[in-house]
Amino acid sequence: MIDIRQVRDDLSRVKASLGRRGVAPEDVDRVAELDVEHRKRLADREVLRAQVKALSRQVGQARKAGEGGRAAELAEESRRLGDEERAVGAEADRVAEALRQTLLELPNLPSEDAPDGAGPEDNVELRRWWPGMETGASQPEPADHQRVPHWEVGERLGILDMARGARLAGSMFPLYAGRGARLVRALTSLARDRHTDAYLEIRPPTLVLTETMTSTGHLPKFGDDAYHVERDDLWAIPTAEVPLTSLRRGEILAEEELPLRCTAVTSCFRREAGAAGRDTRGLLRVHEFEKVELFAYATEAQAPSVHADILARAEGVLQDLRLPYRVLDLCAGDLGASSARTFDLEVYSPGCDRWLEVSSVSWFRDYQARRANVRYRPDGGGAPLLAHTLNGSGLAWPRVWAALVETGRQPDGSVLLPDCLAPYLGGDLRITPPVG
Repeated sequence: MIDIRQVRDDLSRVKASLGRRGVAPEDVDRVAELDVEHRKRLADREVLRAQVKALSRQVGQARKAGEGGRAAELAEESRRLGDEERAVGAEADRVAEALRQTLLELPNLPSEDAPDGAGPEDNVELRRWWPGMETGASQPEPADHQRVPHWEVGERLGILDMARGARLAGSMFPLYAGRGARLVRALTSLARDRHTDAYLEIRPPTLVLTETMTSTGHLPKFGDDAYHVERDDLWAIPTAEVPLTSLRRGEILAEEELPLRCTAVTSCFRREAGAAGRDTRGLLRVHEFEKVELFAYATEAQAPSVHADILARAEGVLQDLRLPYRVLDLCAGDLGASSARTFDLEVYSPGCDRWLEVSSVSWFRDYQARRANVRYRPDGGGAPLLAHTLNGSGLAWPRVWAALVETGRQPDGSVLLPDCLAPYLGGDLRITPPVG
């Protein structure tokens, strides 16, 4: 959540900043009003508490002086004020919870460097990459045999079976078979080998507490998009960002530990409640998928270089895979609620003739760390400071899988995979139709 002191100290700036995201001014005013009310209730409670303490001393003095009647009157007044203090305290707690819930719903302040804009159409394309561009080659035009959607390629080769996946779990739950399943495993192994040189590998739980989901900003705002195990009050993670953000929840790190980098391979679960009816073919939008996550705690000064490193690593994997991609700088109106700055990577899918998002690389400032209470003690001394959090997919596999089988499709219907996967596929890079 944002720092309430920013609302107190510069309300107009906060309203202008959040206005870039489409937040109504009255929503920010509501936060300011609740904050003023909360502080007034606390002040009233402290006045009453001081009066009760003063009366308690007077009661003792009256009793010592043998003034029983006066002591009784003072004691009755102390009880009356005590009841009033508790009532005011309860009201202060109620307002504090209302303020907290309102802050939890409020998105992060966008970075000043994030482009202005209201939605995806206003995102800024920074650059493109394609095989051969380093030697001056033009971006290649897909051949006709590559313009077959991956769900058709996968069915013909027996490596993707959406129908049986739906029979097992419902629509949008994919089932990979044979070489298709091995391709997912190979992609994970490739990414793990690329990232564990500098990122500590973690295997976190895939079911987490409500508090853990709240720390990243996925709750309460996006509860409808998550799978909730109500009996145990646990949530299936939509991304490994969720458990990694809370890895050091409630702790104070030493600055020398930062940046603290982690990577995790997990299944991810998303109900996609807000996307009903869109992109339901093949792997364009699924409820369960494998993803390699990159995450870091950092100081504010370290954050830009860490952000750049995560982006470079995600791009590096796409270049290894020889997949054409583009980098988008998301405008303020298209940022995720918790993000201050995000770069998206999109691969080109020739069979679908679309750009498909495969990674979002985000910097959250201290928005998530404030929720998770992750701080660090500066080397030079002083009070602990909130850490900054950053993360990115390195990468998410369904759309990468789709782009690979479409891009690698050969005139004879087989699929030729990139050389970097050879060590993970026993050297056999060609997927052919099953015999018979």
